[in-house]
Amino acid sequence: MDIIIRRLEPSDYEAMQKVFAGPKVTWGTLQQPYPSVESWRKRLTEIPESQFWLAAMVGDEMAGQLEIQTTPNHPRRKHVGQLGMAVRDDFQGKGVGTALMRAAVDMADHWLDLLRLELGVFVDNEPAVRLYQRFGFVIEGTLTRYAFRAGTYADVYAMARFRQE
Repeated sequence: MDIIIRRLEPSDYEAMQKVFAGPKVTWGTLQQPYPSVESWRKRLTEIPESQFWLAAMVGDEMAGQLEIQTTPNHPRRKHVGQLGMAVRDDFQGKGVGTALMRAAVDMADHWLDLLRLELGVFVDNEPAVRLYQRFGFVIEGTLTRYAFRAGTYADVYAMARFRQE
């Protein structure tokens, strides 16, 4: 399967809604179920310069997305990027997350000059935890009852990766 990584465009709002409409994506992210196309259109209308959104394309289908959020106007945290990622339900386990992470780490290390990448992941999302660990992320702690999900409170790992110099 050929996976092409490109920059997300405002016109991708319908594809983004489709990525986040899946029950597995809802379960694994902090997004609410039943996202509307209009909410994604509004969200992508003006993407701040501090956010770098990548899209994983398989043919003309968006298979997943990843966001690197930076804080260039906060001098004490400008070396940090925060990641968020989602892979469409029907593309999970097919290398999309790996392709997105490879592109994100390259962008952070070689283009954004980020020393630290950080993310949160539900502790029971074992495939995602393994993926992040393959890219050098380590568990720095557990955030107990971090989010309400499917009628119960769920714990999240705080994970981070430091650029190798």
